[in-house]
Amino acid sequence: MRAHSPARPGAPLAKMAPTARFSALAQAQWGEGVAGRAGKVRRAGIVALPPLLLALAACSFAPPPSAPEPAAEMPADFAESVLPTGGHDAREWWDAFEDPVLGAVVDSVLVANFDLAEAVARVRQARAQAGIARAALFPSVQASASATDQDTPANAGFGQQFRELAGGEDSPLPGGFQFPDRLGVTTWSLGADFAWELDFWGRARNDSKSAAMQYLASESDYRAARIGVLAETITTYFEIVDLRRRTELAGETVAVLLERVELTETRYDRGLVTSFELYQVRQELRNTQAALPQLESQLVNAQGRLAVLLGGFRAKVEAMLPDSLAPLVPGDAVAAGAPADLLLQRPDVRATWERMEAARYAIGARRAERLPSLSFSGTIGLQSADVDGLFNVDQWFRNLVGNLTAPIFSGGRIRANIALAEESFNQAAAAYGRAVVTAVHEVEAALATLANEGRRHEFLQSQREEAAASVALQSRRYDSGVGGYTDYLDALRALLNVESTLAGSRRDLALARLAVHRALGGEWTRPEETRPPAGEPGDDDANRPGSAEPHGVSRTIPDGSGDPYAKRSGPIGSAAPGDRSESAARARSNDRMEEYR
Repeated sequence: MRAHSPARPGAPLAKMAPTARFSALAQAQWGEGVAGRAGKVRRAGIVALPPLLLALAACSFAPPPSAPEPAAEMPADFAESVLPTGGHDAREWWDAFEDPVLGAVVDSVLVANFDLAEAVARVRQARAQAGIARAALFPSVQASASATDQDTPANAGFGQQFRELAGGEDSPLPGGFQFPDRLGVTTWSLGADFAWELDFWGRARNDSKSAAMQYLASESDYRAARIGVLAETITTYFEIVDLRRRTELAGETVAVLLERVELTETRYDRGLVTSFELYQVRQELRNTQAALPQLESQLVNAQGRLAVLLGGFRAKVEAMLPDSLAPLVPGDAVAAGAPADLLLQRPDVRATWERMEAARYAIGARRAERLPSLSFSGTIGLQSADVDGLFNVDQWFRNLVGNLTAPIFSGGRIRANIALAEESFNQAAAAYGRAVVTAVHEVEAALATLANEGRRHEFLQSQREEAAASVALQSRRYDSGVGGYTDYLDALRALLNVESTLAGSRRDLALARLAVHRALGGEWTRPEETRPPAGEPGDDDANRPGSAEPHGVSRTIPDGSGDPYAKRSGPIGSAAPGDRSESAARARSNDRMEEYR
């Protein structure tokens, strides 16, 4: 929200800022209450309005903003008691894996993904719709040019009326004037048509605010889609890493089991083992061999899904991914901040709030339809009987019309529209409350899963160390002639099984870390610090191109010029340190809407 400096008592009006000057004048003429409300009205041309029009222009029938109970009663902390202190930092969090290949894949997806391109188009569509709604606040002016040539018989229409006024067809005209048989009129005109409906009750203004909030919601949807695409990319990447490792381990296990079956068959021929043990080893070999085609199919499917995310085909994935992938999976906890941060960090929560605000403004617009409306229209221009005189300023003309209309009977349509808008708001408020509760639950569940997967990974690491020690022991026993080779093969097979389970645990731990960051939201990529394009409408001088950013926080918004993923800076709905309230979220989203204006 913009802050206007109050006027100092006794300060010269000429030295005041325009907003402070108008606030002082309004306070002097209409009292402090009217002045406070009037100070919120846009200052372009407002000093020229009479007091009555000023008071009417400030009317708005939108209900006051309010936060649903879940947002107003959020817990102070998450359920997990042992968490690192500090706020959540989501910027390129995948760098903790220390895998440059993953970073390159993410960068490529941001450039070439089709889902993001579709989301960008939806943002541009919403921006255009907001511009259409905002246009209703201003007069419409159109240029017009016309040429008419009329030739009618004199005994019909105007000629007949003139004859009757002169005394009839047989009556002589003064001065021996002979009435012609036909009347011809040629008119050339050039002018400008205008139309404007005064928005006394805030109908167009509320419709414009509603469309602007829908536009901001589409931006939040874009950010949610961006997080979703990146999460799917990271998930698919770790699936490929896991499937490659498990396929490799399965091949090694098959080789060990083939050797084990061969030894068991030899021992069976010598009568040293039973047929049951031989069949048991053969069944284990067949089970492992049968799992290999399934793993290979899953690997092909995962590579294909990654190719779709990259906007290409499997050859692109094979060229990008080296033969060896070994991302580091950190096991430390993630700083989650406070639950109230989710109101600003989660783009899906922001989108539901912005749609709730859009529905709130729509109620005000529908309520305003019950009241009279005043509109003006007219034409001003030049008119002549020939082209040569068309540009003579003495040939000017004007046509001005004022219309005052009020609804009397519409069969209940207006009441039904108001009820429809109110129920739409109730639905949006319920969706916002559900989004807040769901967001907190998802964070708590993700934090618990991350902690549990970390413990599970530690247990499997210990099991792997024990299995590796067993292989080393059986190898020494075989080398010294104390143990048999089958014991060594069994220990090696157990180690390979543990390695396969541990590979799956690394994947689960990485995905649990991903789930925490996805549940916390935030900006995952660094925005480019650029200015809005020249000519973008601003609410005051501080919002105009080339001036200092009024709110000091940058945002990334898909721009309509050049690269489809170009960015422009502006205020984003992110809280300042220590400011985590619902009112802060509303204030910053209102700032974004003011910046759009």
